[in-house]
Amino acid sequence: MTAKRTPGASSSRKVLQLLLAFSERRPEATVAELAALAGTPIATTYRYVALLKELQLLEEGRAGYYHVTSQVMPLARAAQVANDLARLARPVMEEAARELRETVLLFQQFGDAAVCAERAECDQAMRFTFQPGHSVPLGVSSAGKMLLAGLPEPERSRRLSAVVARRGSSLRDELKRAELNRYAVSWGEVDEGVWSCSVPVRAPGQRPTVLTVAGPAARIGDEAKRTAIVVLQSHAQRIQDAYTQFVL
Repeated sequence: MTAKRTPGASSSRKVLQLLLAFSERRPEATVAELAALAGTPIATTYRYVALLKELQLLEEGRAGYYHVTSQVMPLARAAQVANDLARLARPVMEEAARELRETVLLFQQFGDAAVCAERAECDQAMRFTFQPGHSVPLGVSSAGKMLLAGLPEPERSRRLSAVVARRGSSLRDELKRAELNRYAVSWGEVDEGVWSCSVPVRAPGQRPTVLTVAGPAARIGDEAKRTAIVVLQSHAQRIQDAYTQFVL
């Protein structure tokens, strides 16, 4: 799902890019770092930061470093409440987490990223701690690979060249297998020692979505991995059916 660029909104786009530059992996940044990320001059970036400070969306912490404020938290909650697919998927995900005894997540594609939209925890003391809102680049992790593999042409080709340049040409074969088998796996790509598997969730009118299970590779043997794939595909179908009934 590719959004069209809105004409005459270049400055507004840059301001929002600055705000979206912050994440769990980048909780704070200097003006120089933000300028480099947004591709704007330092002086212009200072004006954008001043505007975000005026709106109480950014504030300065340690000298020269800025971070988002709690003012943005209602936006995150509103996004979760408004996401019908994630809301319908939640009870199915909880059942899958109990059955597999591992964390189950729902990822959706936003541009070049796979973003966690929902999560159901397992009852294990040691479990995967990926929170809603956390993201990984397309092509990274089972979720990023399955989402990239499932994109329609020519969008997949357009995004794939840059990903292959970073990840290597072997990724093309992984994506072909993921598209053919309807699942993708990864081991230690995001967090060391973590195995994950993702399957597509086909929901008409929704952005590309995958259902994922993740947990410590040390306790997920070969048989458990095969079981996880079958269970995920079954629960993905249930989510698809629930969403189809919802929109009819």
